[in-house]
Amino acid sequence: MTGPAVHPAEAMAEVLIDELIRNGACEAVLSPGSRSAPLALALHEADRTGRLRLHVRIDERSAAFLALGLAKASGRPVPVLCTSGTAAANFHPAVVEADLSCVPLLVLTADRPPELRDTGAPQTIDQIRLYGGAVRWFCETGVPERRAGAVAYWRSLAARAYGHATGSHRSPPGPVHLNIAFRDPLVPTRSGSLHPWPEPLAGRPEGEPWCRTTPHRTAEGEPLPATERGVLLLGDGCSDPTPLVAHAQRAGWPVLAEPTSGGRYGPNALTAYPYLLRVPGFLDAHRPDLVVSAGRPGLTRQQTALLHAARAHVVVPGTYPADPARTARAHVHPCASPQADADQADSDNAAPPPSRWMASWLRADRAVREALDALLDDGPAPTAPGIVRALARRLPPGGLLFTGPSLCIRDLDQHLHAPTGTPGPRVLANRGASGIDGVVSSAIGAALAHGGPAWALMGDLTLLHDHNGLLLGPDEPVPDLAILVINNDGGGIFSLLEQAEHTGPFERIFGTPHSTDLSLLAEATGTPYTLLTRSQQLTDVLSGKGLRLIEVRTDRTRDTELRAALQAAAGRAVASMRPPGRIGE
Repeated sequence: MTGPAVHPAEAMAEVLIDELIRNGACEAVLSPGSRSAPLALALHEADRTGRLRLHVRIDERSAAFLALGLAKASGRPVPVLCTSGTAAANFHPAVVEADLSCVPLLVLTADRPPELRDTGAPQTIDQIRLYGGAVRWFCETGVPERRAGAVAYWRSLAARAYGHATGSHRSPPGPVHLNIAFRDPLVPTRSGSLHPWPEPLAGRPEGEPWCRTTPHRTAEGEPLPATERGVLLLGDGCSDPTPLVAHAQRAGWPVLAEPTSGGRYGPNALTAYPYLLRVPGFLDAHRPDLVVSAGRPGLTRQQTALLHAARAHVVVPGTYPADPARTARAHVHPCASPQADADQADSDNAAPPPSRWMASWLRADRAVREALDALLDDGPAPTAPGIVRALARRLPPGGLLFTGPSLCIRDLDQHLHAPTGTPGPRVLANRGASGIDGVVSSAIGAALAHGGPAWALMGDLTLLHDHNGLLLGPDEPVPDLAILVINNDGGGIFSLLEQAEHTGPFERIFGTPHSTDLSLLAEATGTPYTLLTRSQQLTDVLSGKGLRLIEVRTDRTRDTELRAALQAAAGRAVASMRPPGRIGE
């Protein structure tokens, strides 16, 4: 039995994309180019017939981070395609982020055939293992040829790549790289003659994937150590915080949860812990016997100090088992299922009152939060901490917030509320490599995958670094995304670091003022723009529709002084209620 009359490159592209869709791909991103034409046409056809949704971006770096955001929010591998040469190199930052944050990404790079490599042919670089160890799996697929057995090879290749990306082959989820060489002609020509393919191109019956893979289970469950003086520390990449939060509630442990962990909820979740850990003497009086950590805690140096101070540290491996202080004594996979733990927590109506240990953490957290709120409520003009607090208060449960790095996520960590019941808004960020690149594109991708109202929070340098992400063509899907930009005309985080002591060169090489008019940038990209001058305006501007840019201008020096005042207020609040000695002994 033979297949249709088709060009080899066309056959491979059709089969490869079909098999990725059968495995679960429902979004794809491409940047235009010649060498990638067969795959681009196959993706366009899949989009036209409603089998997946295609997104086109002219900038490869923006395209890759858009795919990263789509994959991060949906949990599904997203194919991203480019032509040969430096186009593939521009995918590298997003590949690194996907590796470190364990986001499933299918990187498809078109390439010249072997006979044209190392000949000076244009748009040709060495793409073999271009991303090094940052990918879970690499395959040089070979040039498509008209021969029997090719269809089975292409379909098993696509299924294997999808499985590696989802973490089904004894490794966490992450990026996979397929380097696909095509010979000319890249697409069928009118003058060229097509011959029947030597076998059918179709896959398994009823749309089944060629080979189904399931996530690999790394270990059987075991109980967490029991102790009264415990702390649960949750960072980015915590795959499922629900059973851990339930365990902390039963054990009477405070929950210190970064915004992107998904674990800042429930009666034991603290909202002012970054301030508490910086108060002199607080950690000495609250030294835990055990810290259980999950994900990648790393927003503050004080988290590392907590890990060093604990008598024991146990890591619960998630998508990324992190031990930043190298203090872990064990990696433990909790034995209870998330649903069982949640059901047990809900049914435990006879829970004992908080121990002296838990009560002391809660009392200090409330005292510090009241002091912080009182100070922030007094400011008439917008400040970075104040506007972040206002944004956090207005995010609805189930909403999506994508936050940039540096001060934005740290301000959010210090002022995000903790619902007493179910989890609040979903917070995402590129915390793998924690760079400022690609945040606009990642936020747009996450909002598109989310499918409802979404918000993004970032600084001015982060916006400028990826302003190409705002370039959406007239036929592209548009997210319902409000991008809130805190513009302090430079890099505000350096004002809090040791570099600030070098006052002479500081402003030029660390502060890096740019004096860019963001309203003109918005106008150039056709993005609706609002300048917010009072915090009270926030509710109105956040309730809009479509992709829009909201700018808040703050003063770096004044924000730095405010942050120092907030920490001083936290110290006074703790001093006013702190008993002598070590809590719980």
